[in-house]
Parts: sequence; structure tokens; C-alpha cells
Amino acid sequence: MANQTLSTVTSDLIASYGKTAKNVIHAYRVGNERAIGFMDQRWASAVGKAGNRLSAEARDNAVAAQQKLTGYYAKGVALTTDSADSVVDKAVELAGLGLTQVAANAGRFEKATGVTALNTLAVAAVPAAQAVTKVAAKLEAQTGALAGKIAGKKPKAKTAAKTTVKRAPAKKAAR
Repeated sequence: MANQTLSTVTSDLIASYGKTAKNVIHAYRVGNERAIGFMDQRWASAVGKAGNRLSAEARDNAVAAQQKLTGYYAKGVALTTDSADSVVDKAVELAGLGLTQVAANAGRFEKATGVTALNTLAVAAVPAAQAVTKVAAKLEAQTGALAGKIAGKKPKAKTAAKTTVKRAPAKKAAR
């Protein structure tokens, strides 16, 4: 870390913020997918509860209309999140290129003028930039954990076990 320059630390910071943004986008995507699944389930349940009060054709039409609407919503979420991913990728790329250009221009300026104030300032700013990068890395890790929780990878097993335990006493009480 002692050999890091301001531009390398800043580049790491930009990459970390890019990953954080992608974690948030992923959480948005997965959360909306789960909401769509929930709505599909609830709609099918409601149509099923209507039972014989609706004709078979009306039930089929209601389910088909709801599936079409959630299909449009899912396509909108997919388009939005894919576009947001692309924007983040491009922003990180352009920020990296801009950073490279600024570093090159600063070097040319110092060579042309003989003034090394920019280099001195850059060296002095490295510890602060490293501290900010550490904070950004923690933020990135937390957003990754949040996206994982929203995705439901680990909580599903815990929720299923808790649900089973809670349902058994409820059935006994109902009988």
C-alpha cells in the first residue's frame, strides 16, 4: 500500500463504487422478481377462491391478463436493470479513463513548468484517499450482503424451518 499513488487509490475507489452500484441494482432486480412471484401467487389464489362464482373462461381470462401485466412489468424491470448495469459499467470506464488522463496531464504540467506542487499534493492526499477506499469497501460488502439477503439464498432455509414449526401448532389449534 505504501507504493500506491493517488490515481491507483482513486481507481480502486471508483471500482468499489461501481460494484456497490451493481449490488444495489441486483437487489432492486431480485426484489422486484420476488414481488412479481408474490403477486402471481396471490392472484392465482384469489381466482381460485372465487371458484365456481366465475366461469372457466373468466378465470382463464383473469389469469391470462394478470400474467400479461406481470410479464410487462418483468420486462420493464429487466430492461431498467440491464440499462442501469450498462450505465454503471460505462461510468466506471469513463471515470477510469478520465482519471488516467488527469494523471497524465498533471505529469505533463509538472514537466513543462518544473513546479512539483501537484505531485506533493497527490502524495499528501493518498492516506485520505486510502481511508475513503476502506470505507467504500465496507459499503460495498454491506450492499453485497443486503443483495444476498434480498435474493433469499440463506434465509430461505431458515424461513422454511420456522414456517414448519409455526404451522404445526396452528393446525392443532384449528382442529
